[in-house]
Parts: sequence; C-alpha cells; structure tokens
Amino acid sequence: MNKKILRLAIPNIISNITVPLVGMFDTGLVGHLGSDKYIGAVALGGMIFSFVYWGFSFLRMGTTGFTAQAYGKKDKSETARLLGRSLFIGTIGAALIMLFQVPVETLSFGIISGGNEVESLARQYFYVRVWAAPATIGLYSFMGWFIGMQNARIPMIISIVINILNILFSAIFIYLFDMNVEGVALGTVLAQYVGLIMAVYFLYKRFGNVFKFTTFKEIIDLKAILLFMRVGKDIFIRTMCLLFVLSFITAKSAEISDSVLAVNTVLLQFFTLFSYITDGFAYAGEALTGLYIGESNRQYLEKIVRRIFLFGAVISILFSAIYATGLKQLMLIITSEISIINLADVYRWWIVAIPIVSFASFLWDGIYVGATASVGMRNSMLVASLMFFAVYYVLIPFIGNHAIWAAFVIFLGMRGLMQTLLASRSVYSKANIV
Repeated sequence: MNKKILRLAIPNIISNITVPLVGMFDTGLVGHLGSDKYIGAVALGGMIFSFVYWGFSFLRMGTTGFTAQAYGKKDKSETARLLGRSLFIGTIGAALIMLFQVPVETLSFGIISGGNEVESLARQYFYVRVWAAPATIGLYSFMGWFIGMQNARIPMIISIVINILNILFSAIFIYLFDMNVEGVALGTVLAQYVGLIMAVYFLYKRFGNVFKFTTFKEIIDLKAILLFMRVGKDIFIRTMCLLFVLSFITAKSAEISDSVLAVNTVLLQFFTLFSYITDGFAYAGEALTGLYIGESNRQYLEKIVRRIFLFGAVISILFSAIYATGLKQLMLIITSEISIINLADVYRWWIVAIPIVSFASFLWDGIYVGATASVGMRNSMLVASLMFFAVYYVLIPFIGNHAIWAAFVIFLGMRGLMQTLLASRSVYSKANIV
C-alpha cells in the first residue's frame, strides 16, 4: 500500500514543488529590481489569473475522479470519452476568456485596488499572460486524465519542463531584454504552450489513439456533460471560495500599504510551497480513491485514507519545524529588501502554524475528488469561508494585519474539520465492502 501511494505521490510532489518555486523565483526576480511595487504588481496580476484559470480547475479535478473510477471499472471507452469531454469544455472556456479579455480586465481592476503604479504594472502583466488561456486550461484536462489513469510520471515530466522553461524565459526577458513584469508574464505564456505540446505527444506515445474507443457524438452527449458539469459546478464553487479568500488577503493587504502587500505576498509563498508538496499525496489520494471506488473496495479505500494521513502528518511537522527555525534565511532567497524581511518576522508564527492546521484539508480534498464527492467539498469550503470573514471583521480593528493571518489559519483548520465530519457520508458510502 505504501508503494502505491509513493509511486503516485513522489512524482506529483516533484512536479508540484516546481510550481511554488517558480512563484518564488518570479517574485525573487522582480523583488531584486529595486522596488516593492514590482512584487505587488505580480501579486495583483497573479491574483486575477487565479480566478480566471483556477476557475477551470474543476476540469482537472473532475477529470481525475471520473477517470480513476472508470479505470477501476476497466472501461476504456469511458476513459476516452472523459478526456474528450474535458478538452471540449475547456476549449469553449478558453475561447470565452480570449474573446472577453477586456471586460475581464476592467471588472478585475474595478474590484481590486493598489497603488497607481502597482495597478498600471499589473495591467501590463494581465494583457500578456491572458494569451496562455488555451494552453493552461487544456493542461488541466490532460493532467487530470493522466493522474486518473494512475500515471503520475507524465504530469511530473511536463510540469518540470514547464517550470524550468518558465524560469529560464522570465530571466531572459528581464535580464537580456530589460523587461519587468511583462517579462515574467511572457515567460509563463511560452512555457505553458510547450507543456501543452508535450501533453499531446505523451498521450499518443503512452496511450495511443485513445479516441478510437469513442466518437465525437458520445463525447458531447448532453446528459454526460451535465453530469460532469454538476460535479464541476460544486468544485467550481469550492475553488472560487478558496480563491476569493486568497484574493481578499491580497486586496486587503494592498489597502493597508504596499509594504504589507509585499510582506504578505512573500509569506504566502511558504504556504503555497507546503500546500503543493502536500498535494502530492492528495493527488495519490485522488487516483487511488477513485480506483477503489471503481472496484467497490471499501476496505482498501479506508486503508489508503489512513496511510495518506500518516504521511501528511509527518510532512506537516517537518515543515513547521523548518519555518520555525529558518524562515528568515528562506526569506533572503526571495527578496533582498531588509525592511520586508524584518516586517515578515512579526508574522512568522502564523506561517509556522499553517502546516499543522492545514494538512488535513489538503488531503481530504484529494480523497473527495477521487470519490467525486463534490457536495461535501463545496459545503466544507462554504462554512470555512464564512468563518474566515467573521474572524477577519471581528479582529481587524484590534490587531491589524494579524487579523488576516488569524482568519486564514482558522479557515484552513475549519475546512479539515468539516471534511472529516462529512467523510463517512460523502466518501466511504460510495464503496461497498468486499
């Protein structure tokens, strides 16, 4: 059982860890340009694309869960239909983003606020990175399908190449072509399209022409699409709540000051680093939960959940210890601004607490995705989000920026608690004892 988990988790950890490292690298690139306004601009621009692109993350999650269950049932035709269906929906979504990019930009900057210079730089970032929409959304479908097919190596290879190229391209545009935030955005765009080409290549090399098992008419079957979208709707709501909380943190940080925005942006990178590593085990949970539900094997389902949580607990303790003893040294990698590093030290114990408080919510997310238990995911997130805003508005008059972090820690803990309470009805009931 441990081998199965690690066979899926380790490649996902390797690929996932490159994502926050790229975020840290991008922040580090602009963090050494001599002004915290560049950090703030990348933060605001990135926040917008968290909404724009992560809103389609239901394609990856839904594709993984349904595909893993079809794989467990050994239904090749259904696995092919699921990939085609996900790509079909994603193509429509990407086309809409490209068509309505100006209204999206206008609405986004009507909601968020920052200094005039920060906002101007963020707009430049937006109009470059928006061209990655077809590649980014298409990759959601491919990555979810590969994981559902119990193959974590292909997503690992693609992610590593994408993120290495992202770093390389961004550095070239900034240092050789004297660009700033536009260079970071352009590096991301080019890397995403290389990743999409790789995904198509690996699909045919490893799985052959999977679409020979289905037809386009079956792929666009309205009943099947509505079922996919019903699960996708709940995941979308869950994802939007999460993004709204994270974006709220960025927006409120910007309202306090550019310095607080820069500090909170840097500190959130350490939350992201931990979450992406823990998600390696969550992805293993997605694939194996779907597999055992497809096989109607509740005994193995319960066993896999216990093992995944054991791994998660060990990782969370390790990260809290690292953050407690070495956060300042890690900060120096991201920024050379001593004022930001000193201000971050005031809030470091919130970062230390996050791994212990949050690991359960990340792992349950993977398990719920594998079970396509989207209602439980949605309801847990809604309750936790309400708690976040309640705590924030109660505490903000008294403790300032600490209120943002206190609310965020409670939000993460409440998610895990709610998912634990709902697991029996949402997850285990979907598999029968054999």
